[in-house]
Amino acid sequence: MSTKIKLLWASALLSAAAVAFAALPEQVAGQPVTSLAPLVKKVAPAVVNIRVSQTVSTRSSPFGDETFRRFFGVPDEREIASAGSGVIVDAENGYILTNHHVVENADRIMISLINEDSLDAEVIGSDAATDIAVIKVDPTNLTDLPIGESDDVEVGDFVIAIGNPFGLGHTVTSGIVSALGRTGISRNGYEDFIQTDASINPGNSGGALVNMNGELVGINSAIISRTGGNVGIGFAVPSEIARSIMRQILDFGEVRRGLLGVTITTIDEESAKALGAQVDSGALVSNIEPGSAAEQAGLLVDDIIVRVDDKKIDNSLELRNSIGLKGSGEEVNIEFVRDGETRKVTAILGQQSASRSGGTEIHPGLEGAQFASSSTSGTDGVDVTEVEPDSPAAQRGLRAGDTIIAVNRRAVSDLGELRNIAQANRILFLLVQRGDRQLMLQIR
Repeated sequence: MSTKIKLLWASALLSAAAVAFAALPEQVAGQPVTSLAPLVKKVAPAVVNIRVSQTVSTRSSPFGDETFRRFFGVPDEREIASAGSGVIVDAENGYILTNHHVVENADRIMISLINEDSLDAEVIGSDAATDIAVIKVDPTNLTDLPIGESDDVEVGDFVIAIGNPFGLGHTVTSGIVSALGRTGISRNGYEDFIQTDASINPGNSGGALVNMNGELVGINSAIISRTGGNVGIGFAVPSEIARSIMRQILDFGEVRRGLLGVTITTIDEESAKALGAQVDSGALVSNIEPGSAAEQAGLLVDDIIVRVDDKKIDNSLELRNSIGLKGSGEEVNIEFVRDGETRKVTAILGQQSASRSGGTEIHPGLEGAQFASSSTSGTDGVDVTEVEPDSPAAQRGLRAGDTIIAVNRRAVSDLGELRNIAQANRILFLLVQRGDRQLMLQIR
């Protein structure tokens, strides 16, 4: 073997050894370890497998003949089943955190403990915008997992993921935190994901992302994959968000999301230069609702918000996420630029109304628009109250002042009906009333 080949082989061995040693921390809870088994034994009993069943109507026969269906014994309904994961966070009361999409529309929920005991569960509350749900079981012989501070998580921290991938049962994988503050994954909700390369597969949804102190730092929620399997890019809802949503559900029976009360536009370097503003990014306040938290805090139209609670704000989506992930009544510190001077105020957030909604909460193609149930007496529909210039909603032809009266040939009377239809379809055909005429807009 030549000297050059020997050196390359030795280099490869050293690289492999470095990767192997990097795969495990040197200590857990201050003690040297060569295995994650002690940690897994401690936390795994708090993770449950979830089985969900749902009854759905059977589609009519190809011939549309009820007699044909009855002759061949085609049932009117059928039961479908799915699997997911959950984390016991309050053993005394039997509360379990999981994903909204795991238990959505469930008729029956069964959870399995690590000892294979099965329990019936009920949904206490759920929030589609953050993909967090709280379910409850009989609090007997349960083990819970302490909720850690996800704000203290750093890129490079070792983590383990525990869940029920592909319905196999309790499965443990390990990795590191790959990135923080990820957005733009679902675009229909409020996002601030922890990204990890710990293997997450279908069925892991709702499971635990755990730090080396045995604390819950995230609820596994989504993956990026072309095949549906793990490719090393998984996302978890931070524990701080999950805890806030759970607290609101348990305290109020619903999620009371914070509201600043502003209409905003993204500021980039080009638009900042046009305004003569000494910023490279931010969110420009273009409108303030009377009596809102923003008005009471002293914000004005033309202010450029650049930070919320020391977190940099680069665009309108980041501001929306920062505010929407907080509860009503919470205090937020807002840093903004006015007349070239950086200022700070503290705002006490109001509460979002169920009769108002942002486009990203409804459909990706409606991003940049704000909607409200029609305020015109005797008129059903959904008003388009604001449309951000050059946004997806603007590019598809929506204008402020439009009223949506039907979607995919189904009449809509309020925001709830618009949201239900939009979230079930990738392509939307909006019948819009604009002044004294109607027009049809296609949204993808």
